[in-house]
Amino acid sequence: MLFQRVSRGVVTIASGSWTKVTCKCCFTDAVRPLLVIELNKEVRLETKQWIISKIEAPANKQGAQLLAHPGEDDDGDMILVAAPPCTLLRNAEAMGLSKPYRDGTMLAFSYPDRASFKNADNIEELLTLAEQQYIAKNELDDLKAGTNESIPGCSKEKGSLYPGEPIFQKLEKSGIVKTMYPLHDKEKLSTFSKQWYSQFSSWELPLDYIHSYFGGPVAFYFSFLGFYTVSLLLPAVLGAVLYFLPWHSLNGHVLLAIFNVVWSTVVLELWKRRSSELAYGWGTLLLNSTFEEPRPNYRGTMGHNPVTKRWEPYFPSAERKKRIWFVSTPVVCAFLWLTVMGMVAYFYLEWCVKDYYSQEPSWFAMLLLYLPSVLHILYVDFMNNVYKTVAHMLTEWENHRVESDFQKHYTLKVLVFSFINCFAVLFYIAFYKQDLELLRKRLASLLIVSQIINQVTEALVPYLLERFFPSQGTKQKEADPHIDKLRAQSCQPEYPGLFAEYIELFVQFGYLSLFSCVYPLTAALLFLNNVTEIRTDALKICKLFRKPFVAPAANIGIWQTAFEALGFVSVISNCWLILISPQVKGYCQENGVSFRNALLCTIALEHVLIILKVVVAFVIPDLPKWVRINVAQLEFRSRQALKTVA
Repeated sequence: MLFQRVSRGVVTIASGSWTKVTCKCCFTDAVRPLLVIELNKEVRLETKQWIISKIEAPANKQGAQLLAHPGEDDDGDMILVAAPPCTLLRNAEAMGLSKPYRDGTMLAFSYPDRASFKNADNIEELLTLAEQQYIAKNELDDLKAGTNESIPGCSKEKGSLYPGEPIFQKLEKSGIVKTMYPLHDKEKLSTFSKQWYSQFSSWELPLDYIHSYFGGPVAFYFSFLGFYTVSLLLPAVLGAVLYFLPWHSLNGHVLLAIFNVVWSTVVLELWKRRSSELAYGWGTLLLNSTFEEPRPNYRGTMGHNPVTKRWEPYFPSAERKKRIWFVSTPVVCAFLWLTVMGMVAYFYLEWCVKDYYSQEPSWFAMLLLYLPSVLHILYVDFMNNVYKTVAHMLTEWENHRVESDFQKHYTLKVLVFSFINCFAVLFYIAFYKQDLELLRKRLASLLIVSQIINQVTEALVPYLLERFFPSQGTKQKEADPHIDKLRAQSCQPEYPGLFAEYIELFVQFGYLSLFSCVYPLTAALLFLNNVTEIRTDALKICKLFRKPFVAPAANIGIWQTAFEALGFVSVISNCWLILISPQVKGYCQENGVSFRNALLCTIALEHVLIILKVVVAFVIPDLPKWVRINVAQLEFRSRQALKTVA
């Protein structure tokens, strides 16, 4: 039998069927496959054997230092990939992962001193499944072609390689490799997935299990979503009190506006502390990103890197800046202009149909009243989809060297567009029309309609798919049933990532922090939505998609900055909403206060609130005291170790 089962329910393969390990310390009776490479069925045997040889070759022979298994047949379309302990441990040190030391503290992992770390002899306990799979994928992505090297068994067009070209990127572009995906551990997943998305009575999320299985970014997303949802309780209660009680005075309106500003600041600062606690416990707080490897799609003239001493593509930063400022920026501005023009067209068309209805009231004219909203929703959705594609193409064309820079520039483009796309109409109503009643109705309709759509698309549809159409995988039957289980995972769609989920939270946070003082039930509606959102997002990643490759992470990245930027914009928004509120206008008329003086008071309040935000952010440390002490101890021990070596 090809597969065998060992302790803790881990399905492994007898080591005799794998390629040989390069060092004696990595020998084991059974090897655990981490990922699968699916080849085109027309790929020749010599091509598959060449790929396996590159996977197993040591680093000094330009190999990945991994283990490969040809699957059920030597000439089949599948390659299983595993990683020997030495490769995993050396990469853990290179990434700067911290692991439990023998004295109980978290210390940056050191391969030469590996015996001093807890569970160093048990790779399954030392490194999480997500970390192992990411390291294996990273090693494959780092495979570069040597001089005068080509892919055997292929035409010259498909098989030609230039020195330093990423091999697996070429294999995917040439259609030799169909897909590559990490393997699920169904038994491990079942131990925590039910607690995750089935038990609505439990508020606790199994974050450590999520981090171990799906990786840091996924764990940080769900941690932030849970933290944010719980933090909504306070504004939800306050908003409900102000909404249902007959208290529509100036004090109530101003109270909610000021509360929104302070609340958003405190929540984001407390999240920083919570995030640092999680990152320290997961060993990623001091993650090493100094020497990030170039992206597989990074292009340029081949040159010698003076730091790594390796040949790799080089692209001048000045040329990249030209592309950003003279091409990407104008294109983004053009899309923003189209969005604003769509909003203007919406209001103009709305005015036209209302005028038509007032002159000729009929059933047809009544139906026309809904036409502007329908057309605007379709236009916004169309622009959103087109823009995301264009933004990705532009960011790819800018040719960023490392993945973190690519994600930062792509996220920034989409955030700017999403801000205008989602909030332009609300700002127009608030700042130009100054119609708070219309703003209240528009915000309420956006919240209610978006919740209905979200519950249908993200809760009901996934539930029905899983309930009545569970993924059966491929109908092809192999001699070994475990091969069928591996192929079944390839039939699931690729996980789309967390980008759309963060955008949804960004828009939510904007509705709450920018405009909720005119509609106090905003927080309550968002709270109810997010309680379900946690479960539906968990169901999707566990049941409906392939397991994703996920890099280690120390926080939620640029999204923290995006939420903080919204917090500063909320100061201006809330102060303006206070100024134009009926309560303030009535107070000014009763007491003979001119608009000029009221505006000056509003500007003064704005400055006070900004100072208050800065003070609150300064008073609340980003790191809890115990984390600061442990980080200081870690840095001290690192300096002592350097002195000892010197």
